[in-house]
Amino acid sequence: QVQLVESGGGSVQAGGSLRISCAVSGYTDNRVSLAWFRQAPGKGREGVAAIDYGTGGTYYADSVKGRFTISKDNEKKMLYLQMNSLKPVDTGMYYCAAEKQYGVAWYNPAGFHYWGQGTQVTVSS
Repeated sequence: QVQLVESGGGSVQAGGSLRISCAVSGYTDNRVSLAWFRQAPGKGREGVAAIDYGTGGTYYADSVKGRFTISKDNEKKMLYLQMNSLKPVDTGMYYCAAEKQYGVAWYNPAGFHYWGQGTQVTVSS
């Protein structure tokens, strides 16, 4: 049974940093694409960053490029999102997602099978 459990969210002032984590369980190997999404109040869920299991390639939304870094630790079965230079517009619930359907864009939430419960990130000005 696949489980994704996020942690590490919190409140921070603009310009600060946070690292959120996602514990991934239920897979026998590391051949699974993983991603971070976020959802602000009253808005849809948007792709923030993703990591491809095959190539190890990473993808980022334009709004976070140069500030956020996605990474994973295969031995610990953990996914991370390091967020620097945070802005109030980064505020939202951050979700870990796993197992993207083939041919679906990484930033499309409809393409992922499994989701965590989310961790709240609040950035104040």
